[in-house]
Amino acid sequence: MSAKAIYETKGKELLNKFLGDVAIKNRVAFVDENVNWNQLVQDNPWLTTEKLVVKPDQLIKRRGKLGLIKAGVDLAGAREWLQTRLGKPFQIGAAQGRLKSFIIEPFVEHSQNEEFYVCIYSHRHADSILFHHEGGIDIGDVDAKAVKLDVPLEEKISATDVTTKLLAKVPDSAKKCLADFIVQLYNVYKDLYFTYLEINPLVVRGTQVFVLDLAAKLDQCAEFLCKAKWGDVEFPPPFGRDALPEEAYIAELDAKSGASLKLTILNRRGRIWTMVAGGGASVIYADTICDLGGAGELANYGEYSGAPSEQQTYEYAKTLLSLMTEEKHPEGKILIIGGGIANFTNVAATFKGIVRALQEFQQKLVEGNVSIYVRRAGPNYQEGLRIMRELGAHLGLPIHVFGPETHMTAIVSMALGKRDIPTTPKATPTTANFLLPGSTTQPSPCSSRRGSQDKGVQMKLDNQTPVINGNGMDPGQYDLFTNRTECIVWGMQQRAVQGMLDFDYVCSRSKPSVVAMIYPFTGDHKQKFYWGHKEILIPVYKNMADCMRKHSSADTLVSFASLRSAYESTLETLSFPQIRSIAIIAEGIPENLTRHLIKVANEKGVMVIGPATVGGVKPGCFKIGNTGGMLDNILASKLYRPGSVAYVSRSGGMSNELNNIIALNADGVVEGIAIGGDRYPGSTFMDHILRYQANSDVKMIVLLGEVGGVEEYELVEAMKKGTVTKPIVAWCIGTCAKMFTSEVQFGHAGACANAESETASAKNEALKAVGATVPRSFDELGTAINTVYSTLVANGTIVPKVETAPPTVPMDFNWARELGLIRKPASFMTSICDERGQELLYAGIPITDIFKEDMGIGGVLSLLWFQR
Repeated sequence: MSAKAIYETKGKELLNKFLGDVAIKNRVAFVDENVNWNQLVQDNPWLTTEKLVVKPDQLIKRRGKLGLIKAGVDLAGAREWLQTRLGKPFQIGAAQGRLKSFIIEPFVEHSQNEEFYVCIYSHRHADSILFHHEGGIDIGDVDAKAVKLDVPLEEKISATDVTTKLLAKVPDSAKKCLADFIVQLYNVYKDLYFTYLEINPLVVRGTQVFVLDLAAKLDQCAEFLCKAKWGDVEFPPPFGRDALPEEAYIAELDAKSGASLKLTILNRRGRIWTMVAGGGASVIYADTICDLGGAGELANYGEYSGAPSEQQTYEYAKTLLSLMTEEKHPEGKILIIGGGIANFTNVAATFKGIVRALQEFQQKLVEGNVSIYVRRAGPNYQEGLRIMRELGAHLGLPIHVFGPETHMTAIVSMALGKRDIPTTPKATPTTANFLLPGSTTQPSPCSSRRGSQDKGVQMKLDNQTPVINGNGMDPGQYDLFTNRTECIVWGMQQRAVQGMLDFDYVCSRSKPSVVAMIYPFTGDHKQKFYWGHKEILIPVYKNMADCMRKHSSADTLVSFASLRSAYESTLETLSFPQIRSIAIIAEGIPENLTRHLIKVANEKGVMVIGPATVGGVKPGCFKIGNTGGMLDNILASKLYRPGSVAYVSRSGGMSNELNNIIALNADGVVEGIAIGGDRYPGSTFMDHILRYQANSDVKMIVLLGEVGGVEEYELVEAMKKGTVTKPIVAWCIGTCAKMFTSEVQFGHAGACANAESETASAKNEALKAVGATVPRSFDELGTAINTVYSTLVANGTIVPKVETAPPTVPMDFNWARELGLIRKPASFMTSICDERGQELLYAGIPITDIFKEDMGIGGVLSLLWFQR
């Protein structure tokens, strides 16, 4: 979540501090239910000497039209007006809340012709300044009335630009002070990482400029850059939803964790509660509940993702269950523990924390007649589901448990009585990250084009150089990744690199895709990895220039740099012309920095995937980082060979789910990209859809969009013009947003609609109108894909081919030990004991802990010496 609204009081404080002398300083007195009027007057003596304006400061729009502004009164009049409003309930549309905080300011007497309107907001390639020569509550449709000045990235504006392009209808006497004000306001906007700043009205009286009403948003991700300038900033919830202590506690856990933990309470008395893994999945579960008529009973929105620890999931689940069990529901309550197919999270490990919480609340759950529905997949999901099944019998609770054989949101239909609950779920043939004997004895039809496709790819790569236009890669250059792609990994991510090498191996690549790693915090060395059954060494470099020089054929970089270093390291990468694609995994990069990276990448002809992405996958060729999960999911989703369906998604977790859905309902994936959940992803949906359109191996395209932004409309226009002609199956998640009574910021930073056109429902209707296949809900996405695929098979566009078994890869010892799948005899035994009855310690460590580790010869000799 990046762009977040701030209080008007805070916004004016920042303008007072940084605008200089181009505007009159704002004087503001803050009033809440605990106000001490004597102290307030003592701190703000002007309250007793001037006429005043009083209004709520709770992110409420159109306060004047709602009768929530009292102007031109003295202090006694302000207090009298507040008596009937402060702490009282108030209805705004469907949202009802209490008026809890107000601000009092000096009243600025002025005429209507002294009021103006100014607004600055950001978009992908520029900032826009809107100005209108009339302001106030009756301004109307400002988008249609105002004049606009677009300021491209990295460019400055002058008073002359502002005067010429914005102030044509402003009286000459006000032009200079207004132009100076707008120039300085824009500079402050950029320097303080605002994402939105609106002043209405802005009053010019003579040569004095007054900021009356203000609404603003800051890029929360820039806090590490702007903390000294911002000071303490509070990001309040929207009107109609109080900030609960439980929400604040989860937010504090989230801030201290590398994982993502989010919780928003929508209806404390609601019947349906969710505990969902993944940002995209959390939105889809909320969508499905609302689509099936459960909007009024949906109690919360939230997510846990990014491999939280057992303790973190325990704290999250405990907090949720404490709220859920506060009171009973006559029909009993429902708890949905859902999620897509994890890329790298150990499902069993995270479930342990949830299990602890469920055990702690057993009695209250039983008394509340709670039913639990579980659907999860990913690394070690089999053990996690087993634990959940056994827990149901132990606790005496109905717990219905399902894995990837069941559509992700099917448990919602089951929970709401719209679908029968199967008694014998289909078993899966794989476990952990290797193929069990017999799991490929029944070939299934697929579109396997390995060999001929790869040869064509290599010829194209040899004979053409990619060219980037303003929207990304030239659509003719569809081969972003091939079976000859060589990759450099930034960061010490051993599990991710090993996953990439295992993927290469099952895809029958002749050599590993990862040729080197960069890690600036150690000296040059080599790191050991597995290539099938063998061990190989991959060089690690401290200096990027050294790495690029020694591996000049590498054209892809996968960056696991942190949000604080990802910007600088990506800029450095862009200085090497051999790199043609970069995947940025980090979340939380400030938007201004991301926009600069996009600008530089487009100028240099580089495709950027991310930030905030899990990456992408091209079966038979290459995968980025943890994309696709571990080998059990890669095999189950048939990602070891190309299919016929290409997809592009915002959500990384949901891209893995798409792999599964497409494998179950078509012949598999030919390429899939998760562009990332930020407002400004490095590459857009259309950058990849145009590549898919140009790729003859892609027979149909799947788009998983979401609420917020307008990128999906680029596809609508392309389909209207005939630029994109291949069958499209599309669904935009976030349809539930229109059913909430207050604004909800979903897990992805860009998942927030600022206009009707940005809602998921509007996008789905627009896509359907131009011929895309749009299901009624995500619950029916698989059916829609299967319908289009079957049609393409029937008309001969897709010719199914017989499946061929991939090579097997042995399981890593450490992972097998973590799963409890192996046992190993002790290296030696000792009868030494401590007569005090306590366990013998070696260097302060219990002997049993030492034996848990795989000791080298040095450790054995040291222990033997100690025993002697």
